[in-house]
Amino acid sequence: MWQGIGEGARGRGWGWRMGLTGARGVLGGWLLAVATLAAAAPPAASPAPQALTLARPEGPRRVLLAVPDHAPAGPRPLVILLHGHGGSAAQILGLARTAAPLSQWLAIGQREGLLVAAPDGLAGGDQKSGWNDCRRDTQTNPTSDDVGLISALIDEAVAHHGADPARVYLMGMSNGGMMALRYAMEAGDRLAGVAAVSASMATDSRCPSIKAPLSLLMVGGTADGIVPWDGGPVGKRQEGRRGRVIGAEATVTRWRERDGLFGEPARSESLPHRDPADPTRVQRTVWGAQPGGLQIELLRIDGGGHVEPSVAHRVSAAYSLLVGRQSADLEVADEAWAFFRDKRRGLSR
Repeated sequence: MWQGIGEGARGRGWGWRMGLTGARGVLGGWLLAVATLAAAAPPAASPAPQALTLARPEGPRRVLLAVPDHAPAGPRPLVILLHGHGGSAAQILGLARTAAPLSQWLAIGQREGLLVAAPDGLAGGDQKSGWNDCRRDTQTNPTSDDVGLISALIDEAVAHHGADPARVYLMGMSNGGMMALRYAMEAGDRLAGVAAVSASMATDSRCPSIKAPLSLLMVGGTADGIVPWDGGPVGKRQEGRRGRVIGAEATVTRWRERDGLFGEPARSESLPHRDPADPTRVQRTVWGAQPGGLQIELLRIDGGGHVEPSVAHRVSAAYSLLVGRQSADLEVADEAWAFFRDKRRGLSR
């Protein structure tokens, strides 16, 4: 799926995404042309990510790794980010065109002493980069062993970059979010938490059942036309080529069942609304009372589209015509870090 990017706090830049499926004619060309005029850089306080290459059966796999220039002694938490369909590691970190919402992780990593890694997906059936998630009925995913790639990345970070194996967190957007869910299902015992944005579990799934309990953060918009909130076919005008999903709330239900988090939520609240002109509203629901324990959190963006919510990294009004409205009531990377921060591998309820 598409990975959102935007200018910054003032929101005057033109949003752009890799692989604008369905964007044709003047508007699509205009967005692409304007976007190529702006070159982004990491935040001034954040060291530039270094490029790594992992040898894998399908060939060399490229990873960008951001290492803070200061951190407490001892192992460091590791956050792995997975880009959307048609995206890249550079793009999700805000290095390819204009700043992406998840590029906020660079500033968080520098401030909190985290390692932040972003691998590149491989080309699928439509020749756009992506991930081999659980959808059996899609024609656009690559066939690569991306579960093995993520495990190899964790091994590399632990062995050579001081990553804490008890504090590994995985977050993805869209197709990257679906891949994050796949990894969590199959190898969740290697993670301390997972977050999926504008994503869902597959209806026709090639994956086994969820292997181990794991804390999950789900973020999605009820007006998402690419990965439908209530489930259904993925992608606009794709004629079923990209499979079907069960929906965000159904995904949360399955994880609650696996985690044993039944009954009423421990917390349910509407987030403060920042901008009267923003028609979206955000509802937070959390199952599991302890931040350091097993939790499921759902951030439902009423009226939100297929784009990461962000205060600092805004997409344009023109781009919103393609993907739907972007909420400005939260910074999604900061929300994810608040969810991950106290969690450790192997938690139980």
